[in-house]
Amino acid sequence: MLTPVNLHLNPAALTDWQNPQYQTDTLVILAGRTDGQWQWPAQLPEALVSQLQARLESRDFEAKNGEVLSLGQLADSAFRDVLVVGTGSAEKYGPAQVQSLGSQLSRMVNGCQGHARVLVNDLPPALQPGLLLAALNGGYQFQDYKSKKSPPKLSDLTFYGMDAGLSLDFIKAVHAGQSLARDLGNTPPNICHPEYMAEQAQQLAADFDGLLEISVLGMDEMAELGMNAFLAVAKGSERPGRLVTLQYRGAGDDSAPVVLVGKGITFDTGGISIKPAAGMDEMKFDMCGAAAVLGIMRALCLAGLKINVVGAIACAENMPSGRASRPGDIVTSMAGKTVEILNTDAEGRLVLCDTLTYVRRFEPALVVDMATLTGACVVALGKVVSGLFSPDNELAAELIEAGLQSHDRVWRMPVLEDYQELLDSPFADVGNIGGPTAGAVTAACFLARFTEGLRWAHLDIAGTANLSGANKGATGRPVPLIMQFLKNRAAT
Repeated sequence: MLTPVNLHLNPAALTDWQNPQYQTDTLVILAGRTDGQWQWPAQLPEALVSQLQARLESRDFEAKNGEVLSLGQLADSAFRDVLVVGTGSAEKYGPAQVQSLGSQLSRMVNGCQGHARVLVNDLPPALQPGLLLAALNGGYQFQDYKSKKSPPKLSDLTFYGMDAGLSLDFIKAVHAGQSLARDLGNTPPNICHPEYMAEQAQQLAADFDGLLEISVLGMDEMAELGMNAFLAVAKGSERPGRLVTLQYRGAGDDSAPVVLVGKGITFDTGGISIKPAAGMDEMKFDMCGAAAVLGIMRALCLAGLKINVVGAIACAENMPSGRASRPGDIVTSMAGKTVEILNTDAEGRLVLCDTLTYVRRFEPALVVDMATLTGACVVALGKVVSGLFSPDNELAAELIEAGLQSHDRVWRMPVLEDYQELLDSPFADVGNIGGPTAGAVTAACFLARFTEGLRWAHLDIAGTANLSGANKGATGRPVPLIMQFLKNRAAT
């Protein structure tokens, strides 16, 4: 990741329009239009408003959300260039529109030299953090493996007219955590293997010495603990698996922690139940749950939230080999339950079930796991919202609310006892798949068998952790969701 732009908030109005220092700067004005009436930032002088309206109407500028027009220099203004960005109708303002606006704004100003200054029209305070985070995320670049890099031209981005009580430090922390998660997800699988993930966690602990306590388990330690479901996946690869935990004690006491568990399959061939070749390169993103956990731990340290959190990442590579598990194998999990492996491509739940058992030692207040677990969830929900599974109504409500606040939304799916019979096996306590129907639900129901007595929620992020096609890459979700969730809990 290249050095991010410096983000600033200036609660004062921009008044010295002819200041010589602005001659190298770009002015960005957010403008809306409702029923033919323009909505301009309150701090714009009337003389500039008259110029703008005359020039925009002559160019058929409608101020649609994200619509951009460059006007060059204006009279009575020292700015090198003036850009107008449409915000659409104020009546239609919502998180989706604001996030789209922030992304478009970022794409536009990142091509500007030096300093861009943005005048915001009447944007509700609840939507302002989303605009800032989207503007920061829009400047993200992953060029580590390009021989010719394109460093950003923009150095500073200042917003005027924002809520004076906005927590810029928290927004920057979320962006930093989300960027780490994206970096890890985008790193090629020949580099990003289980040992690499453990090394990144160790580096994180070193960067925040005194804030994070780390533990790394290798294959031998997991074997001693009876984590045979985890090992059934890891043993097929030349790369040994790793189970890493990071403890953050922000509360300053011994209160029960929130435990976050991330699936970290650094590459998923499907094992013996091998996947089709098309699109298999995207199986490097199967560790995005673990990447998100590391991103959250980084963001926590930067934000300094007063809450105790444990992050656990279950890292393995799912490969076909002479040591790989076969369909029909039966293993005994750390919890003592036997699992018939009916499909080796349902490997995420195997590493997770042993990790969910392992984290009981932290006596958690609650556990949230996040995993690119099932293609079935992508079929059900696409790439807009993550799947939320929890038998705990109160915990589910907290996550849904945090998702709405952060615009990193979830949709609740069932974890009902009625589905459990689909996982029954004639030879073991449970099968690792539940048949052709309700695949995301039965995957969650499998995990539920290992979370009895815990307050637990499962996030299936298979559709939201990465994008495909021309914009292929990791998104860093659900870092914003979980950080908002933790911020809300810390406040109460």
